[in-house]
Amino acid sequence: MTSYRSLFRTPEFTPLFLASSAQVAAQTMSGLALGTLVYRATDSPLLSALSMFGPSLAQVLGATTLLSAADRLPPRATLTGTALAFAAGTAALAAPPPLWGIFALILVLGLVASLGGGVRWGLLNEILREDGYILGRSVFNMANGITQVVGFATGGVLIAFLSPRGTLLTAAVLYATAAAVSRFALTARPPRATGRPSVRETRRTNAALLASRPRRHLFLALWIPNGLIVGCESLYVSYAPDHAGLLFACAALGMLAGDVAVARFVPPRLRPRLGVPLLLLLAVPYVFFVLRPGPILAAALATLASAGFAASLLQQERLMAVTPPELSGHALGLHSSGMLTMQGVGAALAGATAQLTSPGTAMTVIALVSIAVTVSLAPGLRPAPRAASAPRTA
Repeated sequence: MTSYRSLFRTPEFTPLFLASSAQVAAQTMSGLALGTLVYRATDSPLLSALSMFGPSLAQVLGATTLLSAADRLPPRATLTGTALAFAAGTAALAAPPPLWGIFALILVLGLVASLGGGVRWGLLNEILREDGYILGRSVFNMANGITQVVGFATGGVLIAFLSPRGTLLTAAVLYATAAAVSRFALTARPPRATGRPSVRETRRTNAALLASRPRRHLFLALWIPNGLIVGCESLYVSYAPDHAGLLFACAALGMLAGDVAVARFVPPRLRPRLGVPLLLLLAVPYVFFVLRPGPILAAALATLASAGFAASLLQQERLMAVTPPELSGHALGLHSSGMLTMQGVGAALAGATAQLTSPGTAMTVIALVSIAVTVSLAPGLRPAPRAASAPRTA
C-alpha cells in the first residue's frame, strides 16, 4: 500500500471506513449534547466531563472480561450488533432518564464499546497487508478528525436550534446507519482465532501481551498521556460554554493535520525518533491555559496540541510489529480499551481538579502530569535492536 487511493480499492476497506465514520459522527454529536444536557441540569464541570467521557471508564471492565471475544466472534455480526446497541442506548438517553439512569446507560455502552474497538481494528489489520496498516489507520484517524470537526459543529448547531435531546436522537439514527452499512456491505468472515471467549482467556492473553517490556511501555504510552490530555479536552464545556464546539472542532482539526504529516510525509527511518516529541507536543500547549486565554487563542493552542495525537500511529505500528497476527484484534482492543479508560480517568481527574480550582488551572495541572509521565516513559520507548514477540496463546 503506497497511496490512499490503493486503500479504497481494497475490498471491504470502504464499507468499514464508512461505518466507522458514521459512528464517530454520532459519538461526537451525542457526547457534546449529553455534556451540555448534564451541565445545564447540574452546573457541575465534573458531572459534565464524566457524562461526555464516562463510557471510557467502563472500558477497563470490558478489557478484563470481554476482550477475548474480539478475535473469536464473526466481525460483521459483532460490528452490526454493537452499532445497534449504541443506537438504542443513545435514543434512551434522549428521554432523558434520571441522572443515575444516564450514568447506568453510559456504563453499559462503555462495555459494548470495549468489544467493538478490538473487532474493528482487528478486521482492519486483516483486510490490509502488513505494510498497509499504518496508512489505513491514519486514514481512519484523519477521517475521525474531519468527522469530529463536522460532528461538533453540527452538534453545536443542533443543540442551539433544536435541543440536546433532538441532537441525541439524530446521533441514534447515525448509529443505526452504521449498523446497516456493516450488515449489508461487509463480507461474512470467520473469527480470527479458535476457542470460546471467556473472562479467563481474556485475562490470560492480557497477561501474555503485557509480559514483554517493550510492549508494556508501548501500551502505557498509548494509554496515559493520551488519556490525560483528553481530560483537558473534557473541560472545554466548562472553560468556554459558548465556544466549546469551536474548541472541539479545532482540536479535531489539529489531530487531522498531525496524522496527515506523520503518515504521508515522515519517512520510516525518522518515525522511531518522533514518538516522545509528539507526546510532549500533546501536553505543552495546555500549560498556558492557566493564563485564561480567550476563545481564539485557546482554539489555536488546542489545534497545536492535538497534532501530537499522531504519536499513537507510530506506537501502533510498533505494537503490530511485535504481536502475532492471531492476537492482533486482542492487542488493538487492549490498546483501544486502555486508551479510552484512561480518557475517562483523565476526564474524572480534570473535572475533580476543576471543581476545586478552575477549568483553566485544571488543564495546566493535568498537562504537567502528562509531561512528567512522558518523560518517565521515554527511556523504555527507544527502539530496541530486536523486539520480543507475544507468546501464541490462541
